[in-house]
Amino acid sequence: MNKAFTRETDEPDDDEVENAPLMPVDQPNYMTPAGFERMKSELDHLNIKERPLVVQTVSWAAGNGDRSENGDYIYGKRRLREIDRRIRFLIKRLDKAVVVDPAARREDESRVYFGATVTFCRDNGDTQTVSIVGIDELDPARGLISWISPMARALLRAKIGDTVWLQTPTGKEAIEILEVRYEPIG
Repeated sequence: MNKAFTRETDEPDDDEVENAPLMPVDQPNYMTPAGFERMKSELDHLNIKERPLVVQTVSWAAGNGDRSENGDYIYGKRRLREIDRRIRFLIKRLDKAVVVDPAARREDESRVYFGATVTFCRDNGDTQTVSIVGIDELDPARGLISWISPMARALLRAKIGDTVWLQTPTGKEAIEILEVRYEPIG
């Protein structure tokens, strides 16, 4: 069979990046300004620096003759596909982005909306603070949770003093909202 009709690898053709959270269908991609800037700088870095270097390496390796055993060519082509896949992913996410600056929020600062930093008390008396951010910004270790996560869904639209129910693997848990603030999240 002609090589033009065979796949070079077994990698998926879709533009979704492995382990990336799925976007809700027909929903904007809410992001904080810092999250948008991080994704934009990654896209710029890939387009301006990394991709041209890899293209140059692949061109050089292709000029060396036999490509079937040329490690620079094989690795370079694979890396180029990874970079192109990531670029397509970033472009799609940034095209759907709606940047919401939590520090600019002025109305009803006692309610929980996107970008809020919320301190709440669990049933067992432990307090926890989380910030509600975009799905591409989540970092549970830093207390950044996605606006589509179960915890954020339970907190959204609640206000200081409210008790909301969070569905956990062990059952429902009541959490009381102690503080809501809107500040830059970075």
